[in-house]
Amino acid sequence: MTDSTVRPGAGHAWGHYQTLRFLLPLPHPVDRVWQAVATPEGLPGWLAAAEVLEPRLGGAVTLRCLSGGGLPEEAAVVTGRVTAWDVWRVAEYTVAPYHGRVRFHLEPTGPGATALRFTNEFKGGAAMRLDALAGWHQHFEYLREALDGRAPDWSTWTLDRWRQLRDAYAAG
Repeated sequence: MTDSTVRPGAGHAWGHYQTLRFLLPLPHPVDRVWQAVATPEGLPGWLAAAEVLEPRLGGAVTLRCLSGGGLPEEAAVVTGRVTAWDVWRVAEYTVAPYHGRVRFHLEPTGPGATALRFTNEFKGGAAMRLDALAGWHQHFEYLREALDGRAPDWSTWTLDRWRQLRDAYAAG
C-alpha cells in the first residue's frame, strides 16, 4: 500500500509576492504524471479543463475551473502562456494576474516513481497565500486519485475540504 496523503506545502512572501512549493512523491512513472499535468486530456481529471494548450514554449493556454464555485469570477477562466516546456520534465504556465506562474517539474525517482516539484508564484497578500495553499493541496489530492484511476466528480465538489485545509494552513 502506498501513502496517499499529500504533504503540506510551504508558502513564503517577499513583499507583495508569494511563492508556494509542494513536493509530491508519486508511485507512477514520469510519462503518466506528465500526461496528467501537461495535456488537455489529463488536466481535467484533477485541475481544470484545458480549453487551449499549445504544447510549446510561448504557446497559448486557457484553463477553466471545473469545481463549479468558490473562485472569484476572474479566476474561473484564466489565459496565459506556456513559459517553460521541456517534455517529460517541466511544464510551466503563466496565467496572470490571479494564478501567476505555475510550474510542474518532474523527476524520476525509481522504477515507476516520480517526484513532482511544484512551484506557484503570484502577487497577493497573506490571505491569498493561505487560499492558494489550500486550493493546491486539494487539487494534489485529486491528482493522486486521478493517477490511481479515480477522477473527481466535479458536480459534487463543495468548499468543505478547502475550508478544512485553509484552517490547517492558517493554524500553521
